Parts: sequence; C-alpha cells; structure tokens
Amino acid sequence: MRIANAAGRLMLLTDDGWTDVERASRGLFSADPQQIYERWEEFRHWVAQAQPTGDETLDESELGSPAPRPRQLLAIGLNYRDHADESGFTVPEHPPVFTKFVSSITGPCGDISLPEGSVDWEVELVAVVGRRAWQVSEERAWAHVAGLTVGQDISERDKQLSGPVPQFSLGKSHPGFGPMGPFLVTPDEFDDPDDLELGCSINGESVQKGRTSDLIFSVSQLIARLSAVLPLLPGDVIFTGTPAGVGLGRNPKRYLADGDELVSYVKGIGELRHRLVRA
Repeated sequence: MRIANAAGRLMLLTDDGWTDVERASRGLFSADPQQIYERWEEFRHWVAQAQPTGDETLDESELGSPAPRPRQLLAIGLNYRDHADESGFTVPEHPPVFTKFVSSITGPCGDISLPEGSVDWEVELVAVVGRRAWQVSEERAWAHVAGLTVGQDISERDKQLSGPVPQFSLGKSHPGFGPMGPFLVTPDEFDDPDDLELGCSINGESVQKGRTSDLIFSVSQLIARLSAVLPLLPGDVIFTGTPAGVGLGRNPKRYLADGDELVSYVKGIGELRHRLVRA
C-alpha cells in the first residue's frame, strides 16, 4: 500500500490510480494524513475490504510529508560503519539518538532556505510508527511500522558542533531541514524492507549511495531499543541514519550552496527534489 499527503489531504494509490480517502470512505476516515496512524489497522482493513478505485489525479508539486505532525521525531547518528569512519568515530555499541523538531518538517519538493553556516546533506530511510510500541521485541518490531519513506537530515554543522555541548537538535531543525516523502510505502510492498538502496546527488553529481542492509542498527533493532526507554506513538517518525558521503566527511569539506539542487531517493519509494536558496 502506498499513501500520500496531497495539499493536506490523505490519498491512497490503488490499481486504478489515486483516491481521496475521506471521500472514498464517506467520512469514515479524516482527510488529515497525520490522523490515519491512530487508526492504522482499521484503515488497512478498510482498504482490503472496500477495495476503493482511484479516480483522482495527483499533482506532485502539492505533495507534503506523509507524516506532517508527529508527536516525536527521533533520529539516529552514526548508523552506517562507513559514515562513522568518515566522521572520525568508532562504531557505536548503542544507537546515538537525537531529535529534529517538528517545525523542520517539509514536503518532498520545493525550495529550502539556507541559513548562515555550513549546511550539509544526509539522505536517510525514515520509518513511521503505525502502532504504539512499548518494550517491543526485535522480532515483533516490524508489526509496529506503518511504512517507510525518504528523508533528508539536513544539518547546519557550525551550530550542531558548537560547544561546550554540541547542539545536534538545533543544528538540524531549521525550517525545511526535515523533508520527507514523496510517499509512505508499507513494508509488505518490498521484497526485503531491510535491504533498500538509497542515495542523493547535488546538481546531478552522486554524493551518497548505500544500502539499508548496512545499517548497524536495523529498523527492528531501533524500534526495540527505543521502545525499551520510551513509548513510540502512532505517527512518530524515526530517521534511521545516513551512509558515507556527507560534506563534513570530505577533504576538502563541501557544503550546500545557493542554487544547488539536492535530489534524494530510496529505491521502491521515490525521490525528494529540493533547491537550496540563500534567504
């Protein structure tokens, strides 16, 4: 199953095309994409039983994040060995966790304003929670995932690494620094949801490419470890980490500049496409 947020309305892809969920369900489900995660199992059952037909066109310029207002947005650092190496860190024994504030979320296309400083790119697979997870085992973790989408953990490194204590969350939470989309895809749509290709390019030049099978802590391990500490709520978002190739890890270092086009993808889901503009 594949869903989208089109101009703030929940859309479902069927064999016949896109359908507006609120209209097709005659108001049973809200048009608000964020609300569907609270009723995820009921929604999946309705799709299977009603088998709605698609009669809507989708304007991709109107797409927003498939999880626009999560109560919690958790992100994982150093979750690929090659990225830990390029960052000068040893492979972590436990997932390094930080947050991106919800006001940083934006959709899969459009302009992103560049603040002052050193702005970097980090393509990531993003998991969205579909069922409350509290002290969930690794074996049961995927049952709590509504679906997967593409994310960019855009980061202003000067603020992120400023002392005396690093400011990861602030450096990664400027407006537009949490793009997600273009669709949310349920895990059953993939041959192996633990082995997906992801990458990104700047102005057509490939700068990152990896596979989620190389994650140090897989999606299921992350859900098990996070839910051992705090409940994960329906609609919560987990940025799972980035592979090597970020600007900070290059010699010389490279950062995003005014006019750059940043394209990010996860195969089987789609791509993000953004232009960086100096405010």
